[in-house]
Amino acid sequence: MGSILNPVEGNSFVDLAAFRDEDVFVDKTDFIAKISANINKNKRLFAVTRPRRFGKTVTADMLLAYYSKAYAGQDIFAGLKITNEEYKVSYAKHLNKYDVIYIDMNSIRNDYIAYAKDEDQHVKGVTTIVDYLQYSIIEELKENEMYAELLDKSRNVGKLNLSSALEVIRTYTKEKFILIMDEWDLIYREYRNDTDLQKSFIDFLSGLFKGKKGQASFALAYLTGILPIKKYNSQSALNDFNEYNMLAPGKFACYFGFTDNEVAEIAKSFAGSSDCKISLQQLKEWYEGYKIKGIDIYNPNSVVNAVSNNECISYWSGTVSNEEVVRLINMNFDGVRDDILDLIAGGRVIFDCSNFENDMVTIKSKDDVFCLLVCLGYLGCEDNGGNYRLAYVPNREIRTVLTSIVKLQSWYNSMPIIERSEELFAAIQALDSSKTAEVIAKIHNSPNVSLLSYNREDALVFCVIAGLMWRTERDYECFRELQSGKGSADLIYAPRNNASLPILLIEFKYDTSAEDAMNQIKEKEYFSRYRDGDYPNDVILIGLNYDSKTKEHQCLIEKLG
Repeated sequence: MGSILNPVEGNSFVDLAAFRDEDVFVDKTDFIAKISANINKNKRLFAVTRPRRFGKTVTADMLLAYYSKAYAGQDIFAGLKITNEEYKVSYAKHLNKYDVIYIDMNSIRNDYIAYAKDEDQHVKGVTTIVDYLQYSIIEELKENEMYAELLDKSRNVGKLNLSSALEVIRTYTKEKFILIMDEWDLIYREYRNDTDLQKSFIDFLSGLFKGKKGQASFALAYLTGILPIKKYNSQSALNDFNEYNMLAPGKFACYFGFTDNEVAEIAKSFAGSSDCKISLQQLKEWYEGYKIKGIDIYNPNSVVNAVSNNECISYWSGTVSNEEVVRLINMNFDGVRDDILDLIAGGRVIFDCSNFENDMVTIKSKDDVFCLLVCLGYLGCEDNGGNYRLAYVPNREIRTVLTSIVKLQSWYNSMPIIERSEELFAAIQALDSSKTAEVIAKIHNSPNVSLLSYNREDALVFCVIAGLMWRTERDYECFRELQSGKGSADLIYAPRNNASLPILLIEFKYDTSAEDAMNQIKEKEYFSRYRDGDYPNDVILIGLNYDSKTKEHQCLIEKLG
């Protein structure tokens, strides 16, 4: 048992399972059965990529604890889903039956850096991290007495690479390995400009898995990372792998991230705690929104932090550098900056993912920018048919991060969407109904907003929220369908501790009139909570209507007397 062959130290899943009655624990062990169903079959090579903090490592560690001989006799999975009756046969068949080669690329990189600095450790022919990786695995194989004897007897002992070493062992023992590689794409992220190193790494992997002969040493292979498998000339260099990524997530959506039901259970379990007052609605607002194969997925790391710390804030910014996002936005391919601002305000952008080469350097178009931002988790996407996807900002957490990023850019204040937001707010403050309707019409006709089906009040509500977002996001809280007076107001903007700013109370209509909207505000007395409450602020009443026949936006604005 070393750090690569059947490692046991620092297994995050084992630690989590041991304290599952005390900490947040979501049982996804039935994933083991889904993977085990493919052992020794043609489709036994898997690559599952997701953004950081989506449970990739803990899942890899779970597979290690289940398959590895080093864990034999440990009662790690007792009472978990994988031990249920429906998985009984499969569970017993594969439990701790394999030698697992577990490659944590972050650890390999750290070890290689130390190796490169210490000349006394240098080995002839080991000059790159890829050389070091292969050398390290073979050396650990040799720590097994039987494997060492077999390798020493090999005619090509001085020329062994990992693929041939594994073939020698399999030929004599008739046993196959399981390979798990965490952060498979590290070389493409950390050595992004070293194309020779990247080529040697993909050649190393191709040598392990190319064709039936290469795959014969493995009962199963499982890669995880952030980026999809690298493409060369629009083809994957590892085309035998079943790949599940954020652009094409496949059937494993519910196993990476938390689902609605899982988060509801977490919120329920913490609801009785005096230390946690986080509601399910807050968790949904902040961390839901990655729609993968029709399933709403939450960032699990953020949910756990929120309920543990009793605070919904952005935990995302501490997990990955924002420098990459800044670089991508500032490339400004085909107006990417405008698109990013529209996305933050709630818009949608269609992009084509067919030519993305799955790295962080070969970025040639706006489509590539959106592909990479989706893979990194800064955008969500929905299938829009064929190779087309619909990008959006998934939740408040990501919106907070992206907003902070763009506000630091030198071009921020001069962007048309920012000026438009200021223009709309100023028109409302001035009680200028005509100007307000004019600006809302501009927003409606902007490219990304026009993707909406503009056939209901919700579309009009979106236009106003998108328009006001940049002017109000720091100073206001925005409430939809807030109970007030004798009903629920469509939209209310309430200032955060600033008596000089007006409260905005907005009612929407579709194919009626602005007068109807204004009359409803008054008849239902939506303003009563602010007139009768402890609010010194002015209250501005806004009635809006969209006429689908004339395509006109109509507006009435009054200040409450």
